[in-house]
Amino acid sequence: MNSHLLRKILLHLWSPYSFVFNNRLVRCSDPGISAVPLNVPADIVKLRLEKTLISRVPRAAFYNLSELRFLWLTYNTIKFIHPSSFVNLKALKELRLDGNLLTSFPWEGLRDMPRLQTLSLHNNCLSSLPAHAALFLPNITYMDLSSNKLTILPAELLDLWFPLLGQQERPVQRIILGLHDNPWLCDCQISMVMSLTMSLGSPVVLMDQMLMCSRSLGQSGMLLTKAELSHCMRPSIQPAVTRVISPLGSNVILRCDATGYPTPTLTWIKTSAYTVMQESPRVGVRWSIISLNGLSYKDAGEYRCQARNMAGISEAPIKLKVVGVTRLSHLPKKKFQKIPPKPSPKYRKTKIQLQYTMEISGFSVVCFLAYSALFNNKLFVDELICQFNLLK
Repeated sequence: MNSHLLRKILLHLWSPYSFVFNNRLVRCSDPGISAVPLNVPADIVKLRLEKTLISRVPRAAFYNLSELRFLWLTYNTIKFIHPSSFVNLKALKELRLDGNLLTSFPWEGLRDMPRLQTLSLHNNCLSSLPAHAALFLPNITYMDLSSNKLTILPAELLDLWFPLLGQQERPVQRIILGLHDNPWLCDCQISMVMSLTMSLGSPVVLMDQMLMCSRSLGQSGMLLTKAELSHCMRPSIQPAVTRVISPLGSNVILRCDATGYPTPTLTWIKTSAYTVMQESPRVGVRWSIISLNGLSYKDAGEYRCQARNMAGISEAPIKLKVVGVTRLSHLPKKKFQKIPPKPSPKYRKTKIQLQYTMEISGFSVVCFLAYSALFNNKLFVDELICQFNLLK
């Protein structure tokens, strides 16, 4: 059945319910519909389901609409969206879910919409944003979170919207962001957003800069510009040591502590295999250690402890030197052709003990010549012992 004939059939079936086809557009605003309609023409580019009783969006609800570019599911009663609802929507550029009853959103589902640029969740019931949401939003240029119940912005989102100078992997793109009409707490994060959006060349443009915040949940809000907010503090790092010298095969623990507000995250930078442990004993303080077991020469080098938060980034280097002691003893005796002794003034056996000391690359090398024989003015060594000592 061709798409033209299917449109005519659907027009006949849905005509009492405001189901409209127009230039590859399908719009339905029937208050009696309680489920996502099936058999929608596969070649449409825009689908609008508005003011219906749809409460759930099931798995693969739009799988056959691979050419869809605009999906509006606005002012329904949607409470649940399956994480795989948007499978096969690879061409979708705009998703609007305004005016529903969503308390959460399946952010991981955005992976099925790689070309999505517009995401609107205006006027829902979202009370929190998970940190992992930032992983799925790098291509979004318009995002409306206004009129929800949000109180705190995770630092990961601020890192995405306001990348630290020199840390971004690609050119910063501008984003239009709606944050107004939420019960924000008066904290460092929201203060930083306001400060950065008002700076020259900010990558973020707020739809409405009249943000309200409160001291605690339940209290009346005040204009953010009038609130006395906690100021962010750039991280400061205190490594336990800056230089470590350890013998080959030993175990080493490197530690660094950082302070800052918000509490900074710590990262160790070194191409090596190690175990990382990290803890934040209280707000504004964090420590991290790495454990290196069975040191080898490849573990030597510079380890950098990096602390970062939305106020900035700091680093502290720790240099690790791996040393070893090599002892050469009882070398295999060199076999010489036996020459029968003849009475001659040129041949004589003697016992010689020599000691030679030199410095090589921070080591003191002491060699002992234990025994030798002199024949025709040539020295034959039977045993050589050398010891390498680290210079203090």
